[in-house]
Amino acid sequence: MKSPKAEKNDQATVKTTPAKTAKKTSATKSPKTKVDKVVDIHEVKTITDMDIALLMEAKHPDPFSVLGLHQHVESKQFYINALLPEATCVKVINKGTLKEIATLDKLDARGIFGSFLPSIKSRFDYLFEVTWLNNDEQPHTIQLEDPYKFGVIIPEMDIWLLSEGKHLRPYQQLGAHLTTIDKVEGVRFAVWAPNAERVSVIGDFNVWDGRRHPMRLRREAGIWEIFIPHATKGDHYKFEIRDCFGAIIHKADPFAFTAQLRPETASIVTALPEKIIPPSERFTANQFDKPISIYEVHLASWRRHIESNQWLSYQELATQLIDYVAYMGFTHIELMPITEYPFDGSWGYQPTGMYAPTSRFGKPDDFRDLIHAAHAKNIGVILDWVPAHFPNDPHGLAHFDGTALYEYADPKEGFHQDWNTHIYNYGRHEVRNFLSGSALYWVEQFGADALRVDAVSSMVYRDYSRAEGEWIPNHHGGRENLEAISFLQEANSIIGQQCQHCISIAEESTDFSGVTLPPEHNGLGFHYKWNMGWMHDTLSYMQKEPVFRKYHHHQMTFSMMYHYTENFILSLSHDEVVHGKGSILSKMPGDEWQKFANLRAYYGFMWAHPGKKLLFMGCEFAQGKEWNHDESLDWHLLDNPEGYHAGVQNFVKDLNLLYKNNSPLFELDYDNNGFEWLVVDDSDNSIYAFVRRDKAGNEIIAVSNFTPVPRHDYRIGVNLPGFYEEVLNSDSAYYNGSNLGNHGGVLAEDFEFNHKPYSINITIPPMATVFFSNKIENLNTPTSKDEAKNVKNPTKKKASSATKKTVTKKANSSSELKPELQQDDLKQEASASVETATVVKKVSATAKKSVLKEKAIADKPKKTTVKKSTKQTVSKEPVSNKADASKTDSILSNTTNNEA
Repeated sequence: MKSPKAEKNDQATVKTTPAKTAKKTSATKSPKTKVDKVVDIHEVKTITDMDIALLMEAKHPDPFSVLGLHQHVESKQFYINALLPEATCVKVINKGTLKEIATLDKLDARGIFGSFLPSIKSRFDYLFEVTWLNNDEQPHTIQLEDPYKFGVIIPEMDIWLLSEGKHLRPYQQLGAHLTTIDKVEGVRFAVWAPNAERVSVIGDFNVWDGRRHPMRLRREAGIWEIFIPHATKGDHYKFEIRDCFGAIIHKADPFAFTAQLRPETASIVTALPEKIIPPSERFTANQFDKPISIYEVHLASWRRHIESNQWLSYQELATQLIDYVAYMGFTHIELMPITEYPFDGSWGYQPTGMYAPTSRFGKPDDFRDLIHAAHAKNIGVILDWVPAHFPNDPHGLAHFDGTALYEYADPKEGFHQDWNTHIYNYGRHEVRNFLSGSALYWVEQFGADALRVDAVSSMVYRDYSRAEGEWIPNHHGGRENLEAISFLQEANSIIGQQCQHCISIAEESTDFSGVTLPPEHNGLGFHYKWNMGWMHDTLSYMQKEPVFRKYHHHQMTFSMMYHYTENFILSLSHDEVVHGKGSILSKMPGDEWQKFANLRAYYGFMWAHPGKKLLFMGCEFAQGKEWNHDESLDWHLLDNPEGYHAGVQNFVKDLNLLYKNNSPLFELDYDNNGFEWLVVDDSDNSIYAFVRRDKAGNEIIAVSNFTPVPRHDYRIGVNLPGFYEEVLNSDSAYYNGSNLGNHGGVLAEDFEFNHKPYSINITIPPMATVFFSNKIENLNTPTSKDEAKNVKNPTKKKASSATKKTVTKKANSSSELKPELQQDDLKQEASASVETATVVKKVSATAKKSVLKEKAIADKPKKTTVKKSTKQTVSKEPVSNKADASKTDSILSNTTNNEA
């Protein structure tokens, strides 16, 4: 029970609202109180014993009500209280005149000082002159600003928006921000913890003592704030929270822009990065009618330093990685999560810092430079973003203020059993604001071109990976998580409205309807969706021995039954090369030659198939073993420039060149006018053929043979007359194939076949995919130095000057990685790249396109009337197209070079 005197002292006015308090006080006084009353200030304390006890025990709920400069209610005298543990003397200095005003009384031996200031008649700006004893017991005096003399930090409008969960950029107010208030430099801190009894900032600036800087609670939003003068960039800090149960916990800042490298867990004061204005070309690079070929990368294991097995830095990656991606012809790079995460084995998919790029590879500015380097090479950057769940690390978001603040309280909703993680509570608008703000942050402050959202299926379904009785239905009794669906729609809408160059991509593994439909049409609002069904079906097919593939022919065609329901990306991601699944190469059957031929044929089928493309790192050169996040890729496999691995790498590079420079392969990906089956049901021969078409009607035909049997005189009906140039052949000797081909192309015959007005009679190599273009003038294949100059392949040795084809630089497996090539190497490699940039030259070593084309035109048969065969279907080819399937296993995979 407080004494009457103590109760009067408790009415001291908070500095920031003197007018309101004065009005309230006068309204509650009786008429007698208007008579002046003499108060002896020597008999009145500036702070009560109870307040002292609460402050020293770090339990005070409102430290700003007792610390700093205040005016006594009855005497009208000003007084100051200070909390400075271990100080021996505290003086008050007038900041304007630098004159000493008073020496504060030491009210408590543990560090509470306070005194009335009789000479002060109005509020003034002041400093503390504080004396401490140093380690040698010698006095040490410094001048300090008082954190408790500053008013509220977050403006009222922002507080309202934060409390409503409608602040587009909450990271501008919450977290730690370098700022200047009243010409005083320092850091303002703010954190959302509505159920905490007390929150203090602890860090390098206050010897990690939770008593020194307890924060002000903005009750209307549950946000705690304080401005700490002289705290500076690079200071480490955390929030010390007395939770709703009285327990003391230390939490990292959810909005921190930088965090310590594991195993340390503190946040680091860092300036908010400046907003990036995206280059103009980025506004069109992600559109549905543009080529998108994505290289998925885990930065920690793409490449490491040989001697130490340490990661490359952001700065090293900005040269080595980006140059390599440009050399390989990918249009985009997708980075597995770079938001700060404590456990390496999570690959970043269990983040604790949704606003902090991981410090494993450098500082935030270094990461921005990496993205800038990609844009300089016209490469888009996609960031994996994880709003589905978070880990239960004690310094993270779990039970942040003692309650299930960020997560659902019921484990049936809020705990993910597969990953031992917590699920965000999408029903809390503050949580939704935290997440959507993070999405906007990476796009605006770092220049990301796209966000790929992980584990969407686990978000939209309440029963995801749960047995009966382990989940809670929604309020309609259904299995959909309506709050998560609403959040995804909201986040995608914000990205679309605020960052029109940016897209979002969903990793969604179910048949959830409308993933890429706009929210106004009841869709989730994503631009693209990974086609997990295509990946599963086609890999299942490719893993089978060729003799059995005819029984599973539909696995390669089924995807076109639903392709136009969403905007799909064909993905061969990291998920297919981990957890005992082996590498993509290891999934291919047969001997060594067959494995690589199968893989090249599969990649060719993938690049020809409608949909954008994604390939995980290492797959582009057919890494043999399963991906290991603790090791570099096996770049030594490219030591032999004539080897099988180099052949696959060259083929992927040429696939990208062909893809980017030929609009039929991408322009109508999501329009059914852009695709047509030519051979769809020849299961006996495991042959597939289809047309890709652009808006102008130009066509490219892709033909795949998934058996080791070459098919000679195979007739295919086509739509257009003219010369069909063989522009890419996965069986070329350049890629270590058997070098079987079509002499550079074939001339369409005026012979109706399979309901098509013309037909071509071709040779299909074994285990191969071949591309034909009917209009060579529309290929637009790169032949200028603009496309080839300055390309660097940091994985290959310099090509010999006598080499007639591009032989890329092999990996340096025995010495430190060099970030740049020598100038001579660069000139030689650029010259070699120009020499072979036209992919048609790589069909075979002996093809003479121009001569053969002239011959073909000269020998063109005159138009004759041919009786239509109405009964013949694609699956019933002429006898010459058939092969005895029983002989398939006995055919030698390394077919002799029998090019005519």
